Parts: sequence; C-alpha cells; structure tokens
Amino acid sequence: MRLSNLADYAVVIMCAASRHCGGGRVSAGELAAETGIPGPTVQKVVSKLTGASLLRSVRGAGGGLQLARPAAAISVADIVEAVEGPIALTACIEGPYCAMDHNCSVKPHWPKINNALRGALADISLTSLTRIEEIA
Repeated sequence: MRLSNLADYAVVIMCAASRHCGGGRVSAGELAAETGIPGPTVQKVVSKLTGASLLRSVRGAGGGLQLARPAAAISVADIVEAVEGPIALTACIEGPYCAMDHNCSVKPHWPKINNALRGALADISLTSLTRIEEIA
C-alpha cells in the first residue's frame, strides 16, 4: 500500500502546523515555505484538513491556521482519511466492483484487514510524529 502524494503532504503539513501550535497561528504561505510543498497544493490540502476539522482557519489581523485540537488527539488515520476518505485496501467491500464479487471467498475478510490497518494508523499521533522528526 502506498499513500497518495496528497495524503503524504497532509501529514507533512500537519506536522509543520503542530510545530507552531505553541506560538499561535501559521499561514499557508509559511507552511509552503517551511515544507517545500507548492503553495497551491498546500491550499488544496489545508482546505481538506479544515473541512475535516483538523485545522482551524482564523481570519483577520493575526489570523492564520492552527490545529483544531491538541496534536496528541490527532492521528495519522485522521489525517489520511481527511484527504483520502475511509482507509481501505480494496474498494470491493463498498459494492460489486469485480466479476468475482458473487463468488469471492476473500471479500468477507477485507473489513478485518482494513480495520487492522486503520487501527495501526490511529495509534500514531501527530505528537509522536513530531517527536520522531526532532530525533532524526
């Protein structure tokens, strides 16, 4: 399994935003400069993260972006789902997408696999990611 570029960028952007949570707000331009992600892409990802209530946008003088909740309460699963939607390795559990659907002996097992994957990502908090960055 491989994350899309947008999901990867979302994790990077959230890590950068979390480094500013003690000092207030950060602009999308500052996030772009800090991460090296192009500004339009940062805007697109920030829009998704704001829509998922992971970031909060404050307008006006002194405005900017800030985490919508503590970094410890935001998981990698939350971030990935904000950009990608529900975490699942296959689309077949959502409906009949292949010719084998009516005979598939594997299909009943995918929810357990998907839940295990989501659980692993849910166990990694934004706080733990920023600590790893500090060590590296």
